[in-house]
Amino acid sequence: MNPKPVQNKSQGFVLSKRASRFRRLGSLAGESLLLLITSTSALAVLFIFYFIAKEGLPFVRLCGLRDFFTSTKWYPTAQPPMFGALAIFVGTGLVTLGAVFVAVPLGLAAAVCLSDVLPFSLRQVVKPIIEILAAIPSVAYGFFALVVFAPLLQDHGGRIIAGVFGLIGIPTAFLCVIVISDLLASRFEKPQQNLIRVVSWTVLGVSASFVIYALLKRFASLSVSSGANALNVSIILGIMAIPTIVSVAEDALQSVGRELREGCYALGATRAESMIRVIIPAAGSGICAAVILGIMRAVGETMVVWMASGNAAQIPSPWYSFLEPIRTLTATIAGEMGEADHITGSARYHVLFLMALCLVGISFLCDLASEWVLRRGSLRRGGH
Repeated sequence: MNPKPVQNKSQGFVLSKRASRFRRLGSLAGESLLLLITSTSALAVLFIFYFIAKEGLPFVRLCGLRDFFTSTKWYPTAQPPMFGALAIFVGTGLVTLGAVFVAVPLGLAAAVCLSDVLPFSLRQVVKPIIEILAAIPSVAYGFFALVVFAPLLQDHGGRIIAGVFGLIGIPTAFLCVIVISDLLASRFEKPQQNLIRVVSWTVLGVSASFVIYALLKRFASLSVSSGANALNVSIILGIMAIPTIVSVAEDALQSVGRELREGCYALGATRAESMIRVIIPAAGSGICAAVILGIMRAVGETMVVWMASGNAAQIPSPWYSFLEPIRTLTATIAGEMGEADHITGSARYHVLFLMALCLVGISFLCDLASEWVLRRGSLRRGGH
């Protein structure tokens, strides 16, 4: 009979201690590698900030900031050169505002439709089609805006403006009439609700029809001197920003949860009342973040505004007119950088980096605003 092997407890203790040490070292190495990978993006952003600021701030020492922010005279090749960027900032703000007016109503309406109106099977088909818009290269949008849309605006500008307004305004007015009618009817007793709905539908519908008809007639009489203008760019940028707004806003509406909707329906609320009073306020932080991200998409776009805005460094007359050529910050940087003196570092070279610094600062502030809105919404939902 073979004897039993003698176990050396001290050796087993040493082996287990060594294995535990190897596990700790492996865990530390893995955490360090993940920290390095995570920090790479943050370091890249800081390096971009540093490089742009290093190249842009010398312009402040050469020319100052007063004329840069207050003058509209942009003549970088004149003697002496003039670098007044006020008209460029106005053009950027005008185009962004127009894109927001196009993208936000359509994007939020599409998000609400996808989350609470369409059946699940149809939603699985419609949402990828909308997101395909984000996969189209911006240069393709620019060619379309320059070759197709600009001549149409110049030849039939008034009709196109009236058609776009009708496409956006009529469904929006129809939805507003339904929602307001439901909200008014909910204030009365059950037997009177149908009568109130019919009366409010009639009054609001007739009023909205007269207003829309007057506006359509006014827009149809407009004439457009040049198709490469702020309106062209605003419509195309709005279409480009729609997928971002739809995706983020629809995810925010879906995150509210089915239980809250079913609770509203169980208490007797209509679908419009549930959406207006409960669902949309509960998803308000995500919707605000979607709008901010859409604004960032419009502010940072280059190719479309470079190709189809007209590139005129002027403030429209009146300043809110979308029917005149404008110039934006991104188009100026893209167009002027090839002609600036990269070697000696002229004022024309440094002013472009100062514009880029302004753009990065705007995007950074928008990003911080979206993060603050999302965090505030999550804290509110968590009850803190």
